Amino acid sequence: MIADATSPDPGQETDAQLAARLATQAGQLLVEVRSHLTDRGAARWQVMDHGDQISHHFLVEQLHAARPEDAVLSEEGLDDPRRFGSDRVWIVDPLDGTNEFGEPGRHDWAVHVALWDGVRLSAGAVSLPALAVTFATEPEPVLAEVQRERPRLITSRTRNPYSAVVVAQALDCDAVRLGSAGAKAMAVLVGDADIYVHDGGMYQWDSAAPVAVAAAAGLHVSRIDGSPLVYNERDPWLPDLLICRRELAGRALDALSRASF
Repeated sequence: MIADATSPDPGQETDAQLAARLATQAGQLLVEVRSHLTDRGAARWQVMDHGDQISHHFLVEQLHAARPEDAVLSEEGLDDPRRFGSDRVWIVDPLDGTNEFGEPGRHDWAVHVALWDGVRLSAGAVSLPALAVTFATEPEPVLAEVQRERPRLITSRTRNPYSAVVVAQALDCDAVRLGSAGAKAMAVLVGDADIYVHDGGMYQWDSAAPVAVAAAAGLHVSRIDGSPLVYNERDPWLPDLLICRRELAGRALDALSRASF
């Protein structure tokens, strides 16, 4: 379900409402920045770098204002040592899919905002700003119904992770290519794809918000070995994940368990 970006008085917001609002507002800011810099003829790297930084500073400042006692783990910021002793840690990716953001006309980039409460991802939102939509954990998203003969597996624009090759061959999947992790995960939620599997290159902020939203919609979420995804570990590296429709999870995990990684 696409979250309503409107919210009550900021002081009365739930964590999920806060996540949705900030992901939406950061996305709107990025759309404006991208348009302004592109119109001025800025180099692609300038568009990308400025987008990363302006979204990061906006999110961190807003989270500190709204939840001053909470720690923040952001891709673009220094590690906040408070997170190692905190049960409330916001995990954000200010601009997921920086390369796609730097390409005029591409829509497959995102903003991620999620909250880890020490046990689970208790709130999260993924904004797809170029499409003007935000998916959040509150209200619970509605998983699209799909009917097709062959599953669709969504993978990177530039590479095929070994895990994706394994699952695609085992389940006889059609392949779909897309940019950011957030865009891929939300493609499964809305029914454009059925499986998103990745290995060999990812951090906690790449997957936290997409996993929170996907789980709220009832999708299967796990590591590729079937173990739970655990966040706020000291090492931010969390290199693999599987997000898929539940009816495909057993077959996908079985295929992955037989492969050599």
